[in-house]
Parts: sequence; C-alpha cells; structure tokens
Amino acid sequence: MNFEQLLLQAREGNETAVVQIFEMYKPLLIKKSIVEGNFDEDLYQELAGTLLVCIRRFQILE
Repeated sequence: MNFEQLLLQAREGNETAVVQIFEMYKPLLIKKSIVEGNFDEDLYQELAGTLLVCIRRFQILE
C-alpha cells in the first residue's frame, strides 16, 4: 500500500492506518522534541497532536 492509500484510510477513521503513519513519523517527532540536548515530553505531545490533526485535515488533490 502506498502512502496516499494509507492516508486516505487514516482519514476515513482506520486506526491501524493512523498508527502506521504515526510510527513512520515518530523518529522525526522525537528528534524535533529534543531541546538543548534534553527530550521535552510536552513538546513531543504537542507535535504528536499536531500530526494527528494534520492526518485528518490533509487533502489529496487529484
């Protein structure tokens, strides 16, 4: 399954697809949550929430 199909399934409420997308981006979320060498849990939670919102709102143009 390609990313577009996965995203469409996630937008339709398929929790497995949402988890797969989240797991793809988890290393980036962790990397961006490190501030001055320390992991910032609050920032990670904020970024994770933003990713979930983006999954629901993302539009695929045909």
